[in-house]
Amino acid sequence: MDKSVRFRNGGVYIRAQGGAKPGYNPFKIDRRTLLAGIAGLAVGGAVGYLAGSIARPGAAPAPATGFDDILKERGLTPDDARAALKTFVPPGRPELDEFIMISSGGHSGQVLVIAIPSMRILKVIGVNTPEPWQGWGYGERGSMEIFRRLKEAVPPKIFFGGDTHHPDFDRRDAKYVGEWAFIGDKLGGQAAAISLKDFKTKDIIKIPNVQTIHGGAFTTPNTEYVVYVSQYPTPWDPQKGGYKPGKTYVKLTAENYKNYFRGAMTFLYFDRENMRWDFSRSFQIELPPYVQDLASVGWGPSDGLAFCNSFGTELVTTDLLDGKVPPEVWWGKNEYDYLHVVLWRKAEDLIRQGKYQEINGIKVIRLETAVKEGILYFIPEPKSPHGNDITPSGRYNIIGGKLSPMVTAYDVEKIKTAIADKKFAGTDDYGVPIIRLEDAMAAQVEVGLGPLHNEFDGRGHGYVSLFIDNKVTKYNLGPPDYTGDKPWTVVDKVDIQYNVGHIAIPESDSPDPVGKWLVALNKWSVDRFRLVGPLLPQNFQLIDITGEKMKVVYDMPIGLGEPHYAKIIRAEKIKAIDVYPPGTDMFTFKKHPHAIELGQERIERKQEDGRWVTEVWMTVIRSTIRPWVIRAKQGDIIRLHITNVEKVRDATHDFGIPEYGIQVSINPGETVGIEFEATHPGVYTYYCLEFCSPLHLEMMGFLEIEPA
Repeated sequence: MDKSVRFRNGGVYIRAQGGAKPGYNPFKIDRRTLLAGIAGLAVGGAVGYLAGSIARPGAAPAPATGFDDILKERGLTPDDARAALKTFVPPGRPELDEFIMISSGGHSGQVLVIAIPSMRILKVIGVNTPEPWQGWGYGERGSMEIFRRLKEAVPPKIFFGGDTHHPDFDRRDAKYVGEWAFIGDKLGGQAAAISLKDFKTKDIIKIPNVQTIHGGAFTTPNTEYVVYVSQYPTPWDPQKGGYKPGKTYVKLTAENYKNYFRGAMTFLYFDRENMRWDFSRSFQIELPPYVQDLASVGWGPSDGLAFCNSFGTELVTTDLLDGKVPPEVWWGKNEYDYLHVVLWRKAEDLIRQGKYQEINGIKVIRLETAVKEGILYFIPEPKSPHGNDITPSGRYNIIGGKLSPMVTAYDVEKIKTAIADKKFAGTDDYGVPIIRLEDAMAAQVEVGLGPLHNEFDGRGHGYVSLFIDNKVTKYNLGPPDYTGDKPWTVVDKVDIQYNVGHIAIPESDSPDPVGKWLVALNKWSVDRFRLVGPLLPQNFQLIDITGEKMKVVYDMPIGLGEPHYAKIIRAEKIKAIDVYPPGTDMFTFKKHPHAIELGQERIERKQEDGRWVTEVWMTVIRSTIRPWVIRAKQGDIIRLHITNVEKVRDATHDFGIPEYGIQVSINPGETVGIEFEATHPGVYTYYCLEFCSPLHLEMMGFLEIEPA
């Protein structure tokens, strides 16, 4: 009989025999040693050592050319091997993924969770679109209630689409906390909150008075608010103001566009205890009908300031509306567009003073009031700007202009001085004071063609994506971020593949970045992966930024949507749970009122408000669904409360009813609710969709619906 025993060491199972000590792992070699060995490939001296280091005890040593043979056979270089070792996470060593990236899913309507440096997708979070694996929007009462409210808020909407763009984390002193993630849906004008305790969406709301949003989510330094800014101007009621989906109509003319179309910067309050958005503690600031873009919120010297880009300051013309001039031509006529500067803490004071109008359920500071009370200012910025990013010191806001080869650094100290001294060049057509560019600018850096988004490494450098040049440019910032003798100077460029949009560095837009990796979120992959038809995946490229020269080390295909921005956080900040306390309602993290224990299952048929209801309290556990027979009648409301009574990690069960579109995921310890009308008679076999045991296929039951 084999009397060997298996022990766990660092997540790897090994076999200890004879005199071997428990925990001894002859195969374990640390990353530093392995990197040192691979580095020797360049001169050919360390291959024998490296091969011998990982040889099985008692086995013949591998030939000294073993790794050379692998490299030669696969057509790889020593640099390829180094890149692989820097990103490789071996089985059972998840701690080597130092960072977690929360990425938008674009028009998948979802959110991606990606580990770095391994670049592995850990989860796809259902948000603005139904997601069947998690049962999000497929019958579970909490998610169905969210989608019901969203549909009621937008009467014309007959499907659940989504276009998630810009995530952010909760903050304390402007630093990432890692308890919550927020994201905006451009297509629906919606805001979503995701708990990072279980990586599930807790609430989504339709933002009042806007159709689309782009500048959001961006959190204030202590998560007082989450900021969302409209994208395209929305028709507002000429008498009452505000916008009601499906009801507000203003004839589209150039004059009406100028007078009655508006944007809005929304400061949404999120109640973290109740895990719900709260309009009663939120507010909006009405903006002119420019096309507002990305936002940012300052800290340190820029505390109290919020910013957003704009383009389309030309408004619209009859030629555009008559189809003679396309928007991209007309909206490029002005030499500059306007950086919006909002004094949001002063706006809070106006709300407390009652200087607002309640419109469609939210407090709105009207444009005229914003101008009169001095909370809104404009600064010229290069035409068609897109990036809008605060440096770690909080001193500068860096803007990239799509039609300019420069990035422009705006100095918040100069901005505050210009406001205090009322040093303006005049106003726009709506009376908003305009600060001269020279009175706000610190510097401009020529970085290349098509600059978009800026990130920072905490060592005095900025990085900007160049869409047209297909590059990322690294440049020195100014003091206090950079204290060397060459401020505002380009120091490196790296090619990317291809058409980079956003870039992301761990905790970049905070006072505490980690300048180790940069992820380029490229829009095109072209020839980087095996061809899978005309719709190609996006390409996330991992770039090592620890040295003087940037190096691309990994290509990651994203075939789940078209992500826009992503935020990266230190993994140790995330305190996720593995099992819910028994009977938990995931929407409250409290005991579900219908949670039961094993043996408490029951069925009741009763009348409520003149309707017959068949209500069932159920449990799931490997490998039984109790009860396994449910009888109801056609026309009944069927209400199921299902508790997963498992107490071990990863023991998730699913519950599905064919032909009724019911598909629900129930994590260990969780209680969920399902409610639907028994419209069609028949016998339906419900079962567990998530493979859980050798008797998984036997984990089923019968729903009999008798004809009326």
